Amino acid sequence: MAKNNNSNKNLHGAKKNKKDEFYTRLEDIENELKHYKGHFKNKTVLCNCDDPRMSNFFHYFSYQFEELGLKKLIAVCYKNQEIDLFSQNKSDKAIYLIYEGDKNNNKIPDIDEIGVQHLKEDGDFRSNECIDLLKQSDIVVTNPPFSLFREYVEQLVDYKKDFLIIGHQNAITYKEIFKLIVKNKLWLGYGFKGGAAHFINSSYENYATASDKKDGMIRVSGVTWFTNLDIEKRHEDLILYKKYSDEEYLKYENYDAINVNKTKDIPVDYKGAMGVPITFLNKFNPDQFEIIGLGISNSGKEIGVSPYKSEHKKYRKEVQKRGAVDGDLYIMNNDEVVVPYARIIIKNKRL
Repeated sequence: MAKNNNSNKNLHGAKKNKKDEFYTRLEDIENELKHYKGHFKNKTVLCNCDDPRMSNFFHYFSYQFEELGLKKLIAVCYKNQEIDLFSQNKSDKAIYLIYEGDKNNNKIPDIDEIGVQHLKEDGDFRSNECIDLLKQSDIVVTNPPFSLFREYVEQLVDYKKDFLIIGHQNAITYKEIFKLIVKNKLWLGYGFKGGAAHFINSSYENYATASDKKDGMIRVSGVTWFTNLDIEKRHEDLILYKKYSDEEYLKYENYDAINVNKTKDIPVDYKGAMGVPITFLNKFNPDQFEIIGLGISNSGKEIGVSPYKSEHKKYRKEVQKRGAVDGDLYIMNNDEVVVPYARIIIKNKRL
């Protein structure tokens, strides 16, 4: 467990230092994109946070161009000029690449088939030039900087673009992101095996266990795919089997809901509000459940969480050690204040 925490510390360090160059493996892209193939016919795809020399997104879409029936592929290269897929990131020029399909019938995106255009600015997705490219696109697929995730998603929503992007699951708790989830404007994709991904990155030490270590890569827990493209998974019911009991499902002291520690333990027969882990969104079917709000991490006001009761003030010191605040959900268990990790408040729409 400690090793995974160290990996996440490296991720947070990357956020702080703006060193978000985590290149996605081709196999992970293929595993996710296979579920979306029907969305791409006659569409222009934009990969606007990619160095095409390193980007497996550009590789995937250029080699799958005809099979997907794409109209055009655009990839923005931040402060780079060379298009040698194996060169180093040392150029101070930004470019964008355009690929419109195979011209010589060899089923390979040859160099002379890829249009290379210079940018006057640095290739940042927020620049005027990149916004113009965004306007030309239909679907955006990439691994954006985790440190700019809020701003990146906001831009996609403002320009009404379809998207499939990688982010950390903690982004679910950002009020800007959670608002989109509640409004059914954003949801989770199929995700990475085991809830962790290996990114191509040599800047950080890889703390993965020996059985999960990959040379030249860093293992990061809690990453997932965010999208607004409809997928079959989104309409599959979560199979429930457990019955509600007062003994097993404790109620919050400051909000009328029960605490559920694991998604698989959601009771099949409980009609009221339930606090479930954020990983519930991997199984969320909007036809089966209603999302009421977010209930922790300074977000309790969204669902009207009350302060601690006066008789529990003596426990507050212990609670604060866990990073909790007065507006967080909490339960009493054997005379101990327990503050769960982030909880999404839901109701079963079928009851």
